[in-house]
Amino acid sequence: MAALAAVLFAAAAAGCVPDDPAAGPGTGSKEPSATGPAGSALAAVDSLTVKGRAPKTGFDRDEFGSPWADTDSNGCGTRDDVLKRDLKDVRFKAGDDGCSVASGTLAPDPYTGEDITFVRGRSQVDIDHLVALSDAWQKGAQQWDASKRIALANDPLNLLAVGASQNRSKGDGDTATWLPPRKAFRCDYVARQVAVKKKYGLWVTAAEKAAMKRVLSGCPQQPLPAPGDAPTEAPSRFHAG
Repeated sequence: MAALAAVLFAAAAAGCVPDDPAAGPGTGSKEPSATGPAGSALAAVDSLTVKGRAPKTGFDRDEFGSPWADTDSNGCGTRDDVLKRDLKDVRFKAGDDGCSVASGTLAPDPYTGEDITFVRGRSQVDIDHLVALSDAWQKGAQQWDASKRIALANDPLNLLAVGASQNRSKGDGDTATWLPPRKAFRCDYVARQVAVKKKYGLWVTAAEKAAMKRVLSGCPQQPLPAPGDAPTEAPSRFHAG
């Protein structure tokens, strides 16, 4: 899993920054006409269904299963899997079997570029759902069965260790309303959102699609991340009864 994080940061370091990095949330819904090459995140945006946002009625975190379920059956919860993947200098709790991450360093935080120390129990590091669960609920997930919602909530493609303050600032924002302050990471960030929405068949609003294309037009070669090995259905033992 460490390789995935390395790919993300390498792309950012290579200068995947939009031509107009100031363009971001709140810049309107006019859609750029640019299209990217096959296999690019920019090209994939055009494959996403565009619809209006559905009501948030009925949304509850419990609709996506128990937090950080071990859906890949490796014996560790999803949160610890992501911490192990994304942190450096990881240490585990004494006597633990290699699951419970006790400390490490997020170096750097992909959203700010700062180094953040993780200490279990008083952490300044969160695990962000790149496509927020509330956003997913309003763009298709409320129509799914429990197994698909649980899969989305625990899919490594949709999860990233980040600084807590920025994660909480983001809330349930989509590309049209929130982008990482670290401009060098915006192409990676939006590409991952496109990949998640494509994998799970979630739709986008017109403003969201325009914002995705605005960012990715500045990095048209940005590849669409692979969907990964995680299935879009969680194991039957996690399904709501």
